[in-house]
Amino acid sequence: MGSSRRWCTSPTMLPVALIAVLLLLTGCATHSSTSATVTHDFGGRVDTTANSLLLDGSPWQPVGFNAYQLGTDWSVNRGCGAEVDLDRYFSALPARSLTRFNLYAAFAVSVTTGGLDFAPLDAVFAAAERHHQMVLPVLTGSSGDCEDNQFKDRQWYVDGWRTTPHVGGLTFAQWLSIAVKRWAGRTSLAGWELVGEPEASSCGAGGCAWQQRLCAPGAAQVLRDFFDSAGAQLREIDDRHPIFSGTTGGDQCSLAGTDILTVGASPYVDILDYHDYRYDDGTPPAESDLPTRLSQSRQLGKPLVVNELGMKAGSCRTLQERYDTLREQTLAERRSGVAAILFWAFVPDPRPTECTYDIGFDDPLWQVVSDLNR
Repeated sequence: MGSSRRWCTSPTMLPVALIAVLLLLTGCATHSSTSATVTHDFGGRVDTTANSLLLDGSPWQPVGFNAYQLGTDWSVNRGCGAEVDLDRYFSALPARSLTRFNLYAAFAVSVTTGGLDFAPLDAVFAAAERHHQMVLPVLTGSSGDCEDNQFKDRQWYVDGWRTTPHVGGLTFAQWLSIAVKRWAGRTSLAGWELVGEPEASSCGAGGCAWQQRLCAPGAAQVLRDFFDSAGAQLREIDDRHPIFSGTTGGDQCSLAGTDILTVGASPYVDILDYHDYRYDDGTPPAESDLPTRLSQSRQLGKPLVVNELGMKAGSCRTLQERYDTLREQTLAERRSGVAAILFWAFVPDPRPTECTYDIGFDDPLWQVVSDLNR
């Protein structure tokens, strides 16, 4: 990828701290809205109905992969995981498949200049387009993995997303504007995910691990207000693409029980998400109630996507055993009305001697993606 890399011209090669100052001076504004009207006709390639997705006006129920590290280029950025041969990856998928990946600010900060270099991320969109694929970029993650390793707590959703600089000196509001303005016109863009696995919890005395987090009253409204404000900022730039919730769908703070109805009712949440992980015997955790979440999505009049479906394999079970279980699960979830399913997670360097979620190029799950997309 290095030989074909395009270095950005002024002002994108300015130091990131200076870019942040310029954005503040020019008023990187956010907007809130209390409107309850949801418009499903985005005029782009991907539209929604009350319970499904459309691509170019036709029903679309894709099966694909999470491939979070597609933007990794060690000659340019800090990356996350191994580098991926983008053409090999996208050419192996049936056309019109869907891939979810990390479009974090960290992938756009040059390790040599400190300025913004978009080439590795531009390359992801370009490769997807060459092979007639669709991608779902995630603009940041709640855990801080692949970024600054700082958990995004309740205060971040209140105002930290506007005020707290992270990698490269950019706030999330600034990165949102930069990213959406740059890539909103790409034909491979399926939509946007603001935050992967958002939850408005607080760190406890012992730290921010999930076992130590606290959930103060009003958390659901905090997360709803975030989607209303950050979603309005995004929609002002790009009113053509739907916004995915990124939520896990479990019992996390601000999402448990009927709290998801408060968050999901935001006019800037167009598609609800659910993360489905299997125990070693193939059963889901008791608190992961997909039928209830499907019912709630129908109540809101919005489709639901299982954007992470994962089961460990390797030293703990064979790849074929995982294939057999997840193929049946995928078929069952499709029949139940799930609008799309993405396996967690493709990596170019799987660890077959360990028990992991890794899905390499030779994994039989590629056959599920091939069969169901065709």
